[in-house]
Amino acid sequence: MAGFRSLARQVRDARCDLALRRYSLRKCLERFAPYGHRATWDHLCARHCIEPEDRAPDPARLVAALEELEEARAVWLAYEESFADRRKREKHHGLRRPASMDDWHRRTWGGNGVARCDSPYSHPSAPLGEVLRRLITALENKPGASCPVCGETGIVWRQDLANEPWTGPVCTGCGIVVPRPVLTSEAVAAAKEAGRGELASVA
Repeated sequence: MAGFRSLARQVRDARCDLALRRYSLRKCLERFAPYGHRATWDHLCARHCIEPEDRAPDPARLVAALEELEEARAVWLAYEESFADRRKREKHHGLRRPASMDDWHRRTWGGNGVARCDSPYSHPSAPLGEVLRRLITALENKPGASCPVCGETGIVWRQDLANEPWTGPVCTGCGIVVPRPVLTSEAVAAAKEAGRGELASVA
């Protein structure tokens, strides 16, 4: 099975037909898709003016979309490397029990669903690399009360997420499932209360 770099070479290869180059970009998202596969594809198409179902898109737009994805992947791989180094040091000092952030990180290893969007059509509009930098900054600082990506405080606890962990806080501003470790306990409680309010209004 081809890896991310091999697929990226196919996207850039002008000797390949456009359908294969587009297919290779879609396959890249099986290796790295910060918002989840469908939401990341929708994001790249929107930012680079690619029709999602166009089998022969402008090759320059395909490459621009790939470059955005590659930049974000580089940001995430650097974070994973520093994360792995930290865990090694902690284990060396006898801290073997993972923290809540480590549990979240385990589910996102490789970069899939780092800033998962529950709806494929509701996602941040900023470049992927910038979104990941904001998220990493939040992970490395104290928990807060707002979304680390867009700064909105409208966060609602949803019970029917499409992917693991199946329940969690969702930002009503940019659509990401907000990692629990970046929120204070008060913010989580407020999100759960907002979620109960939503359910009550529907009932």
